[in-house]
Amino acid sequence: MKTTNTKIVFSAGVIAGLLTAALFAYQSYFSWLQPQQQVEYLPETMSDISFIPSAYAATNDKQTTIHSNSAITVDFSAEAVGATPVSFAPAVGYWLIGADNGNKVLVVDGRKWSRGNAATGLADKARALYGKRYAEFLDNVKAYAYYPFAVCQPVDNFTNGDISMRFKSIAGRIDQGAGILFDLKPNGDYYALRANPLENNLVLWRFKRGKRSSISWVRNVLTPSRQWHDIKLHTEGRLIKGYVNGKQFMAFRLPETVSGKVGIWTKADSVVYFDDFKVVPND
Repeated sequence: MKTTNTKIVFSAGVIAGLLTAALFAYQSYFSWLQPQQQVEYLPETMSDISFIPSAYAATNDKQTTIHSNSAITVDFSAEAVGATPVSFAPAVGYWLIGADNGNKVLVVDGRKWSRGNAATGLADKARALYGKRYAEFLDNVKAYAYYPFAVCQPVDNFTNGDISMRFKSIAGRIDQGAGILFDLKPNGDYYALRANPLENNLVLWRFKRGKRSSISWVRNVLTPSRQWHDIKLHTEGRLIKGYVNGKQFMAFRLPETVSGKVGIWTKADSVVYFDDFKVVPND
């Protein structure tokens, strides 16, 4: 009897130990996917946040547009930490200016994302972007509310050339996508070239008439979380090329030439930092 009891106690101890180890492993594995309780992209004290006059702020209602041979770089250095971006107009999701090791960045905080919710004040932003056609844009954007995106204000229309940016995925259980949105139409249709640290791939998505479809997919494109990476889109007529960290991974020919607004795209609960959004036309 004593031997049996000893075995039972020993077995219970082993099971308890295994459960504890499994719980620890689970928490350790998922902890890096979740942001810290302290919002990482904001200073610990609000006194560290100061407003820096923005080159865009002076033309908040009259944003400059990119012309055929004009190139722009948005590095967010002139924006206010903790505020909604001025250089980008959020359409879906929660976007604000944060800081990464003292460098100002654009942040999408998917922890505040709620499926089906467009960004605050979207109707006014849509009206500013597309005038009389804003209602049509609103209808399609709400259909795509699973995919947060923000529109680059200074770029009115992009056709041929390069769009690039840096990104650093921080967290997200559903997704950690970081993408370049382009060919955004007044009715809300668009394309997005995106990388994803959770899936290690590069995908070209098409969003048309309320439906999403993947039209080109490349595996084994490594972009580990919590590291900075570069992504670039090159367009030339109907031909588009996708690059990650300086290497070309994709080439695809679209059914029509590109012409529309551009921006930054992500998905669901992603928490991602963005910086150095560059547009270099080649018309």
